[in-house]
Amino acid sequence: MTSSITGLGELPLLVELGAALLLSSLIGLEREVRAKSAGLRTHALVGVGAALFVLVSKYGFLDTLTWPNVQLGPSRVAAQIVSGIGFIGGGLIFVRRDAVRGLTTAATVWVVAAVGMACGGGLLLLAAATTLAHFIVVVGYQRLVAVLRGAMREPRVVRIGYLDGHGVLRNVLTLCTSRGWAVLDLQVEREDSDDDQQRTAVVALRLRGKHDVSGLVDELAVLPGVLHASAGDSGENGF
Repeated sequence: MTSSITGLGELPLLVELGAALLLSSLIGLEREVRAKSAGLRTHALVGVGAALFVLVSKYGFLDTLTWPNVQLGPSRVAAQIVSGIGFIGGGLIFVRRDAVRGLTTAATVWVVAAVGMACGGGLLLLAAATTLAHFIVVVGYQRLVAVLRGAMREPRVVRIGYLDGHGVLRNVLTLCTSRGWAVLDLQVEREDSDDDQQRTAVVALRLRGKHDVSGLVDELAVLPGVLHASAGDSGENGF
């Protein structure tokens, strides 16, 4: 006995299958551009496969409805997709030293399966909204985290030994501000005055900025009149 949905009756289902292919390919393209382990082809196949499983679950056994004492449960196949996709996701996650890699890609494959299932179930608007949510999370959230990390970056302390009385500190402050660093506070840690001609001082600057402080330290170290420069934590030396 064959299914009651055959031939031309299957053509409307191609819309749902095509939607799964399109949406999963969009998500896979983003992963491909970022050179992730699971790219365009993997996501497209997962999305289309999940959609086909749901379509088969919904329409592939309609002829059995005429059988006595037969109850169909289309959600059973969907449940197996949810559990089965974990094997693919688990293969994408690996540990390198102390860093865990592939979690986002594995989660993306899981979402693609859900998008395919939604397309197979005829919930095209919901599938499209989920695809949009993927791009918001993966692209938008990454930029948001970068902004928040920059805004919440802890101040850094730079200690500078220099020749006092030669305008060196003014040049140091000018360089810091020109490189995008905000000078929150400064404190003279030590001042040596045994020789009036070569009087030296050590000042600690508490700075906040979005760039790597090591580059600033290298520039400060070569300024005329600067004897040494180093970076430390904001909690050191009274700050």
